[in-house]
Amino acid sequence: MMCYQGLHRMWRNIFVEELGPKPGSKLLDMAGGTGEIAVRLLNYLSNTQSVNKKQTHLTISDINQHMLNAGKAKIERLPYRDKANCVVDWVCADAENLQFEDNTFTAYTMGFGIKYCSHIDKVLSEAYRVLAPGGRFLCLEFSHLTNETLQKIFNTLSLTVIPAMGQLLTGQTDIYKYLVESIQLFPHKDEFVRMIRSAGFSHVTYRDLSLGLISIHSGFKLK
Repeated sequence: MMCYQGLHRMWRNIFVEELGPKPGSKLLDMAGGTGEIAVRLLNYLSNTQSVNKKQTHLTISDINQHMLNAGKAKIERLPYRDKANCVVDWVCADAENLQFEDNTFTAYTMGFGIKYCSHIDKVLSEAYRVLAPGGRFLCLEFSHLTNETLQKIFNTLSLTVIPAMGQLLTGQTDIYKYLVESIQLFPHKDEFVRMIRSAGFSHVTYRDLSLGLISIHSGFKLK
């Protein structure tokens, strides 16, 4: 379990480094209620050296208000919060129907959240709408291993091992079964690329991590 948590931290760190947020940006982190991506965004900004550093704006949004409350408490305890020079807003919202105006944000990030959405095409359409021209969509999500044999082994083990670990550690299995099913039902990389392009994004790419178990999907709104 400790190894798994360590991998999660590594994946999120790489994700934020891939984005490389600049001072003065307007960032939207969707499904960000836990604050895990936000913590890293603020840390990155706090270490960004810039003369006359501009103030950044970060909106953290999630459909679950309780998650937002927990994330807000975490962010408020950060020792480098002020150094990041970033205004942080917390907004309860549905990724499929956002209340934000068109052409608002410099970047839209989502870490490990899109697989739980019922209508991924609507999420992507809304992401495109709220991004300003030149804005970037960046999504971190479980994917499918590049080796088919390893993927089959992973599928078999995940259906038994992950729920069993959940029962052992938390006394719950249903949540972990749902996690596994959501991962397995999530579109394959090439299909997800097609969906991102269909939403209007250009220069759509993905970057595999951990043999393809995780992928970072990227796209830009050019106009």
